[in-house]
Amino acid sequence: MATGNNPFGDMTKMFEQFKMPGIDMTAILEARRKEVDAMVEANKAAYESIQAMARKQAEIMTQAMKGMQEAAQAAISGGADPAKQTEIVRKAFEKTLADMKELAEMGRQSQADAMAHMTQRATEQMQEIKKLMQPK
Repeated sequence: MATGNNPFGDMTKMFEQFKMPGIDMTAILEARRKEVDAMVEANKAAYESIQAMARKQAEIMTQAMKGMQEAAQAAISGGADPAKQTEIVRKAFEKTLADMKELAEMGRQSQADAMAHMTQRATEQMQEIKKLMQPK
């Protein structure tokens, strides 16, 4: 029954056959379509955030591996100065904390974006319900 990108297909036509006094079936179906659209937007925002977080994690892993290689090469080449090694470890720890904070912020922003889509639709839905409840 679905046609093209419209998951509701010809449902509007089908429901119009069953007209009930005082009930606007077209408005009800349109409201459901808007809810699906809001969910699609929320999921799109979440998906884009997941992709960004995956890219960031890959970047973090690449930087960590590069740092470990540099530290190992320094140790092998006789640069096993304890003060230098301590500084390398401290910088790596600080970088890890900064990366974790950035990932947490990305996750928080993703949730906020998804909720914004859903909250906007809920507000619209309340306005639609109020409008439908108005006497004609």
